[in-house]
Amino acid sequence: MSAVADVIRTRNDEASGALIGYLPVGFPSLDASVDAAVALVENGVDIVELGLPYSDPVMDGLTIQRATQTALRNGFRLRHGFEAVERIRARVDAPLLVMTYWNPVVQYGVERFATDLQNAGGAGLITPDLIPDEAADWMAASEGHDLDRVFLAAPSSSDARMKQAVDSSRGFVYAVSTMGITGARDDVDKAARSVVSRLRDAGSTSACVGLGISTAEQVADVLSYADGAIVGSRLVAALEQGGVAEVAAVAAELSAGTRR
Repeated sequence: MSAVADVIRTRNDEASGALIGYLPVGFPSLDASVDAAVALVENGVDIVELGLPYSDPVMDGLTIQRATQTALRNGFRLRHGFEAVERIRARVDAPLLVMTYWNPVVQYGVERFATDLQNAGGAGLITPDLIPDEAADWMAASEGHDLDRVFLAAPSSSDARMKQAVDSSRGFVYAVSTMGITGARDDVDKAARSVVSRLRDAGSTSACVGLGISTAEQVADVLSYADGAIVGSRLVAALEQGGVAEVAAVAAELSAGTRR
């Protein structure tokens, strides 16, 4: 069974839905990124998404790009991602999903990556630039190591692609709310409702919306039609501006949006 799916299901029974928080590993340091992820869980975040810094982050907005580039300059290596997962899991019990572009996984070795992620206590991967058609190796490795795989669906996705994302994902489907890159916006794109509706028509029982969510009000709005709300840039900016204490405060603020 998927721990991620279980948490999302439980939070939809207990509250209005699940809150998923993103932070990059290694920013502003490895130790601080571990402390910040723990602070998310201790302040109402249900599932943590840990980003692996990458030199060509085509989907990330400026806030996340700055953070990941800082981590790379400070010496981030892929092994630090597994170390962070293990250290966070030793302190909190929330599921940890790793968000990574596909090239680092290929370079590391798909089977080796899956083995090390499972051994560290990770729940699975969010792969923004990997489509199910090209994911045979990851599908096999994730099945063999009991790991979730989260594929993306966007406003531009065809009905066939929506169905494919639903059938191939385990944990949830990541509903991209806009056609742009990540970053907080005043209004979450109304297209998100359409994406989630189309995913429901394709058979999804767990769809979470990301990109553009930055306030408790937006979390509440998203959870009125989706199973989870994913917040990234707002949390990264808080860590950049005020450290772990500010991340904790923002997480607590955002978690208010999950209350019925």
